[in-house]
Amino acid sequence: MRILLVEDDRALGEGIRTALKPEGYTVDWVQDGVSALHALSHESFELCVLDLGLPRMDGLEVLRRLRTTGNALPVLVLTARDATSDRIAGLDAGADDYLIKPFDVAELKARLRALLRRSFGRAQSALEYRGIRLEPDSQQVTYQGTPVNLPRKEFLLLHELLAQPGRVLTRDKLQQVLYGWNEEVESNALEVHVHHLRKKFFPELIRTVRGVGYLVDKA
Repeated sequence: MRILLVEDDRALGEGIRTALKPEGYTVDWVQDGVSALHALSHESFELCVLDLGLPRMDGLEVLRRLRTTGNALPVLVLTARDATSDRIAGLDAGADDYLIKPFDVAELKARLRALLRRSFGRAQSALEYRGIRLEPDSQQVTYQGTPVNLPRKEFLLLHELLAQPGRVLTRDKLQQVLYGWNEEVESNALEVHVHHLRKKFFPELIRTVRGVGYLVDKA
């Protein structure tokens, strides 16, 4: 799951990114509103965590412009503005949730999980597909009841595909989910991850759409 974090406080931004990485998120981080709007307009994310008091463009304006384009990306507003009028303004601008600073990291994680479930139209976070059960909250995967140990990149790739069965995901989209902006990607890295997943589960799990990307068929 790829998240755009928009936060101008460097210490807080580093703390959030560090806390979310073990949870299976790829976190890309910008520190001003103009950079946030550019990233949201040109790249693909599953979630956005958005501060309001940003340099160059206020977070509320970023949110309004995002919604004006019809982008329904789930947005969690994270801010020190705790007045009722501020919360109402954020929700009216298009926020899906609102968390006041200072906050508990565990609550932030829980709210992000809830937003993801809502965005994928699921009441439960666990994904089940042809004998595979993937639990995002605990990072556990089983196949026909037997635990399967997956490295982080393979877990991220499997989650992304299982969350959207029947949908072709492009190579570029999957590489962004797995690596974000800060990691070097070898040319065949995605193919290697796909190969390992097919070997650990079954060859027909992931179908290649030549010249486009990959998908898992609907169960």
